[in-house]
Amino acid sequence: MSNVAYLSRPVLVLFAALGLAACSPSQEESHDAGGDRPASSSAGLPAGRVAQGQQRAQVKGQASGQSCVDCHGADGNKPLDPTYPKIGGQYGDYLAHALQAYRSGDRQHPLMTPQAAALSDQDIADLAAYFASQSSQLRDLQGVK
Repeated sequence: MSNVAYLSRPVLVLFAALGLAACSPSQEESHDAGGDRPASSSAGLPAGRVAQGQQRAQVKGQASGQSCVDCHGADGNKPLDPTYPKIGGQYGDYLAHALQAYRSGDRQHPLMTPQAAALSDQDIADLAAYFASQSSQLRDLQGVK
């Protein structure tokens, strides 16, 4: 009989978790040399680049003549209109999924749908990485009346 048979279930679970962690890339390995590129995205996009996202956020879109920062603020936390969301510090994957939905037309908004239509997968990944890297002013509204 092997020694594994004598180990308790919690110990086996711990060994399995340690084995998975050893096979996973470390934080350092999951970023590029510039340190601003996450390893993957649940949105199926290429790795986002913060610096390129910051540049892209300032590009005026043909559809509206506005850039991301014109409407959401330089850090995503100073919207032009109080009905526009604060996106600074939002989860990058959430932002990426939202932009993909606007681009495909699955999510509709008079300004965002045409604005996102021209974005490439890399543009979306970069914008999501940039705005996710900003300080957050998001708050939980549960229980707010």
